[in-house]
Amino acid sequence: MSPVLRLTLGSLKDLAPIVLVIALFQILVLRRPLDELPALIEGALLVVAGLTLFVYGLELALFPMGEALAHALARKGSVAWLITFSFLLGFGTTVAEPALLAVVGEAADAAATAGAIVNSDAARAQYALGLRYTVALSVGVALILGVFRIITGWSLAKMIIGGYAVVVALTLAAPKEIVGIAYDSGGVTTSTITVPLVTALGVGLASSLDGRNPMTDGFGLIAFASLMPIIFVLSYGLLFTWI
Repeated sequence: MSPVLRLTLGSLKDLAPIVLVIALFQILVLRRPLDELPALIEGALLVVAGLTLFVYGLELALFPMGEALAHALARKGSVAWLITFSFLLGFGTTVAEPALLAVVGEAADAAATAGAIVNSDAARAQYALGLRYTVALSVGVALILGVFRIITGWSLAKMIIGGYAVVVALTLAAPKEIVGIAYDSGGVTTSTITVPLVTALGVGLASSLDGRNPMTDGFGLIAFASLMPIIFVLSYGLLFTWI
């Protein structure tokens, strides 16, 4: 079976429960006919095609590229270059993350409507840009911590527990308007662009280091990439109120 056919069947299998739930809800609960059925079918087929091509692209390029770069940097033996690459990878992928662009845009509109910022295009753009780069910076820092953990063998559980203790403290101190945005920022950073490259980096690095197991040491970077944005955005909210 060809890779494209295999992935297409996998996409159909993954999307089937979603389609089934929506159809049953429409028929049994709403009891209304589906309007514009041809357009819905066309859209579903495009989703299947897009998901298939996306996963195929990950397998073909992003996963091998991330692992190859991690292997090459580990063999080079330069921690400084590895840290630099990790930070730039986290920062660059997060800046380009479509989900983050949507969230910061909505956050800027909500802040303007609530009177937290001046209701103007310039103020909304500045607020959204500040949030965007704050989150991107946080993911860069998160990958630095994650790489250090893989190199040194630090306990993932202790670092995550300590991080969430900081989150709780900042949540109590930060303005309530920023708390929801901060927690959502932790989710949107681990999306379509960031996750494949970050995962490949962790697994590739752990595979290249003696004494490290890709299963036990190679994963966990995504947890840092979810945690650090919450801390940074809560801190951003505190700083914004002081200014």
